Amino acid sequence: MERAGVADILNAAGFRFNKALGQNFIFDSNLLDAIVSDAGVTAEDTVVEIGTGAGTLTARLAARAKKVFSFEVDERLRPVLDLTLQGVGNAEVVFRDVMKMKDAEVTDIVGGGTFRVVANLPYYITTPLIMRFVESGLPVSSLTVMVQKEVADRLTAEVGSADYAAVTLAVKMFGDAAVMRTVDRRMFRPAPNVDSAVVRLDRVPGRLDGTDEKLVRKLVRAAFAMRRKTLVNNLSAAFGIPKQSAAECVTACGFPVDIRGERLSLDDFIRLSGAMGR
Repeated sequence: MERAGVADILNAAGFRFNKALGQNFIFDSNLLDAIVSDAGVTAEDTVVEIGTGAGTLTARLAARAKKVFSFEVDERLRPVLDLTLQGVGNAEVVFRDVMKMKDAEVTDIVGGGTFRVVANLPYYITTPLIMRFVESGLPVSSLTVMVQKEVADRLTAEVGSADYAAVTLAVKMFGDAAVMRTVDRRMFRPAPNVDSAVVRLDRVPGRLDGTDEKLVRKLVRAAFAMRRKTLVNNLSAAFGIPKQSAAECVTACGFPVDIRGERLSLDDFIRLSGAMGR
């Protein structure tokens, strides 16, 4: 359904955008098609969409996918979606908050096979949403998300750069991240205050095989807890060990004693986990 038609339906339903929910809908047909293309959706794919909105992206995903399960928290959108998704037989809207659901609950709805995640969400929840899936046990093959441009920079940052952060490494543990396109703020209704980007994360299995995964994740969180402090100081504080013990683990891996966490790659953190675990 084209932009004017969806806007008319929203108006007829008396729908008002909820600022607290951070609602920004996309109506541009070319952009919607581009997002579906960026996500790599095929006729063999099951798609989990987070944030149904007015159903504009949902319909485009359904046109390409085998099945779409779309999760939405705003019950006020029911009458809107009854119209915008009318006749779309392979899309199911689930009015639940996926952030509050257990993996088993998601599996009960979606089924046991692999699926792609696609999301155009309020920006305050995008990073928690990404973490919810990349650290889950769910069989996610890829995530394609609309995020603030600055978040996209962090997700795809290089080691040692100003944007390199704990979330960069969390994504790296899951797979590879790439910015597919930047999106001008004027493409949304209402327009947000910042420009956006579409980021795709593709799972690369086995990156933490043979490691103490919990320890690796704890090390990453510790290293970036206080960026201005050295890795030794952060490890000492996070693990409750003397600084000398932390220093011995750091230097045993061949790192300078004054190194900071943002200088370490994922492979470096895996190596450090071996030293810490001994």
